[in-house]
Amino acid sequence: MDKQLILEDGTVLIGEGFGADVEISGEVVFNTGMTGYQEILSDPSYCGQMVMLTYPLIGNYGINRDDFESLDPAIAALIVREVEHEPSHYREQESLHDLLVAKNIPGLAGIDTRMLTRKIRAHGTLKGYICSLSVQVEDVVKTLQESPLQTTQVSQVSVNTAYHVPGKGKRVALIDCGMKHGILQSLIERHCDVVVVPYHTSAQEIKRLGVDGVLVSNGPGNPEDVPETIQTVASLIGEVPLFGICLGHQLLALACGATTSKLRFGHRGSNHPVREIETGRIDITAQNHGYTVDLDSLEGTELMLTHEAVNDGTVEGLKHRRADAFSVQYHPEANPGPHDANDLFDRFIGMMNTAKTNVLV
Repeated sequence: MDKQLILEDGTVLIGEGFGADVEISGEVVFNTGMTGYQEILSDPSYCGQMVMLTYPLIGNYGINRDDFESLDPAIAALIVREVEHEPSHYREQESLHDLLVAKNIPGLAGIDTRMLTRKIRAHGTLKGYICSLSVQVEDVVKTLQESPLQTTQVSQVSVNTAYHVPGKGKRVALIDCGMKHGILQSLIERHCDVVVVPYHTSAQEIKRLGVDGVLVSNGPGNPEDVPETIQTVASLIGEVPLFGICLGHQLLALACGATTSKLRFGHRGSNHPVREIETGRIDITAQNHGYTVDLDSLEGTELMLTHEAVNDGTVEGLKHRRADAFSVQYHPEANPGPHDANDLFDRFIGMMNTAKTNVLV
């Protein structure tokens, strides 16, 4: 069944609908990864967004049970050039179409994704609406232009109650702002005793767990929309070793007095080069974010720049000058993507090993 994608600037793209037969709106963004569509569509950081994949053929290796980054994808819609309905792979258990139907997520195929990518790169992300051909374009455009972006995505994807993943190593509180399962798995592989807590958990509650360290996860949306987590991070700095990833990186910056701003079209893909300032080492990284820490705002704070994006010079890593706290804008666990930066988890473990014993107040 043909459907249309209507953008807030009046652009209309008609293509083949697949997945769930529903109408939905969201912010249209693009991801440049060549593989990993299952991990991308199940990444909670895409909550409420319509993700367009620039690679031209999607779905050819199907869906399997092992590559989910969350059990309930929060993506609004998936947009591709061509979708494969008959996948072939030894791990494949169902098609991409069948998964989207089961999760009530619409897809749109057969549109000019190169043109749409160039439009977003030139003008920034756009709000869009996937619907039937009978819907009046003018009415949709007016609604899209007048509707604000979501501000409650983190509360939608965070866990509601804490849960424990036992291990024999250091105890880590993992603040779930929209955590990818790959982050949890990276801690489990290092034998950590992990307690996953909701995004609004207070510093006092976290310290009561007797943790050796705190990891603040990735997540969707504007970091300024979660003041509770900013306050928690600010209260934990200097109390316990802290590691922030993606949204967690931005929250650490805000907690230390820096500022953040929205990028024109964000960084989303599996091949973003990042330079470590001290050594000059280049890591190829997986990224998914629409906001960045403002470089000029670091002046006067206790934070120092440790990593920068090779492509545009934006802030990719921070370290606190006095406390055991650091962060990166990219994903060291990848999934999908290269594992060049996976050693950052070992750095976090080392930081906990050399810190004082766990905190219990």
